[in-house]
Amino acid sequence: MITRRIQYELAGRVFGPALLSFEAWQKRLKRRGKKRGPSPFGPPLESVKKLKEVMSLHYLEGRYADGAVPVAWVTSGFPVELLRPLGFHTVYPENHGALCGVQRIVPELSDAAEKEGWSRDLCSYARTDLGSVLLGKTPAGRLPKPDLLACCTNICQTVLYWYRCLADHFRVPLVLLDTPYVYGEARPHHLEYVRDQLGELIEVVEKLTGKRVDMDEIVGIVRKAREGTRLWGECLATARARPAPWTGIDGFFHLAPIVTLRGSEECNAYYRLLLDELGDRVKRGIGGIVDERRRLLWDNLPMWYGVRELSTLLAERGFNFVCTTYTNAWAEAGSRIDPADPMGSAVLAYTHIILNQDLPNRLDIMRRLSKDYSVDGAVLHSDRSCKPYSIGQIDLKERLARELGIRVLILEADHNDQRAWSPEQGNTRLGAFMESFS
Repeated sequence: MITRRIQYELAGRVFGPALLSFEAWQKRLKRRGKKRGPSPFGPPLESVKKLKEVMSLHYLEGRYADGAVPVAWVTSGFPVELLRPLGFHTVYPENHGALCGVQRIVPELSDAAEKEGWSRDLCSYARTDLGSVLLGKTPAGRLPKPDLLACCTNICQTVLYWYRCLADHFRVPLVLLDTPYVYGEARPHHLEYVRDQLGELIEVVEKLTGKRVDMDEIVGIVRKAREGTRLWGECLATARARPAPWTGIDGFFHLAPIVTLRGSEECNAYYRLLLDELGDRVKRGIGGIVDERRRLLWDNLPMWYGVRELSTLLAERGFNFVCTTYTNAWAEAGSRIDPADPMGSAVLAYTHIILNQDLPNRLDIMRRLSKDYSVDGAVLHSDRSCKPYSIGQIDLKERLARELGIRVLILEADHNDQRAWSPEQGNTRLGAFMESFS
C-alpha cells in the first residue's frame, strides 16, 4: 500500500512531467524540416500544450491509483464534489471513450462488446468502455480498477445499466443518484428526493473509505468547482467576439478538465491560462479560423473521430462553429453551485442538467446562444446512439429557422462510432448547406 502510494505520487509529480517533456522533444524533432501547406485555421492555441500535460498526468497517475487511493468511476453528471474530500481518484468512462474515439479504436472495442451480446444500438460510449474492459486495451495505457461505481441518471438511463455491468465485472459497489426529469423547474419534493440520496451517498463513501466527510472541505471543493465553471463560461464567451478567437471544435477538447478535474485547483489554473490567451487573441483580432465569414451553432456531442476533418471542411469556406450546446452545458449547470449551501445547490445543479430538462428549455438555450454569439446557422447532430440528446431535433430545427431566420441542418452520425458516419454523404450535405448561404 505504501509502495503503491509512492508510485502514485511520483507519477504525477516527477516521472510524469519528465516523460511528457521527453515526448514533446521527440515530436519537435519529427516536425523539424517538414513543410506545411496553408491552413484555414488561425495560429494554434499555446494552451494546448498545458492541456495535454494536465490530462496526460491525470491518466498517468491513474495507472498507479488502485491500491494507493480510493478509485471511483463516475458519470459526467455525478456530484464529484462529494468524493474529492475523501481522496478519490476519479475516472470518467465518457471522457476515456472520447479519447478512444479520437484515436479511432472504437470499432475494435465495440466489436468486442457486441460479441458479448451488447447491441450496436447501445450508446457508443458504453460499448467503447465495455470493450476496453473486456480487451484490457486503452490509449491511456491502463485504467485503475474501481473501488466504487457512481452514476447519475441526469444524462440518460443507459448509464445505470452500463454501470451495473461494470459493477458485476469488477465486483464493487454501485451508487446511483436518480434525478426526476424536469419540466420547467424541479418541484420541491423532487429536490428533497435527490437531497436524501446525497445523504445516502455520503454514508456509502464514508463506510467504503473509513473516513468522515468534512463539510468544510466540501465547501472548499464546491467553491473551486463554481470558480472553474465560471472560468470555463468566460472562456466560451470570448467567442462572441468577431472573429471568434477559437472554434467550437477547440472547445470540445478544452472541455476535458472541467469534466474530469472539476473542483480541483489544477482545473482552475488551466482555465485562467486559457482565458488569458483567448482574451489576448480577442484584443489582437486573431481568429480561430483565418477568414471567418459565417458563424454556426453545433448541437449535441461531437463526432470525436472526425472533428478535425469536419471543421476543416467548413473553415476552408469561412464557416466557424462559435458555440455548442454541449460545452455550454458545463458552464450553465455549474452556475447553480453555491458554497453557502453546498448540498442544496448540488441538488439544483445536478437536477437541472440540459439532458434532464424538457424540450422548451433546450430551445430557450439554443435561442439565447444563437443571439449571444450572432450565429447565421446551426448544425444539429442527430446522434445515432445518444437518443436523449437527439430527440426533438426536427421540432428544434423548424422553430429555430422560423423564429430566428437562420439556416439549420440535421446531420446524421454518431458521437464515437465512425461506422455510423458516411463521409461522402455527410460532406455532400454540408456542402449544400454552405452553398445555401451564397
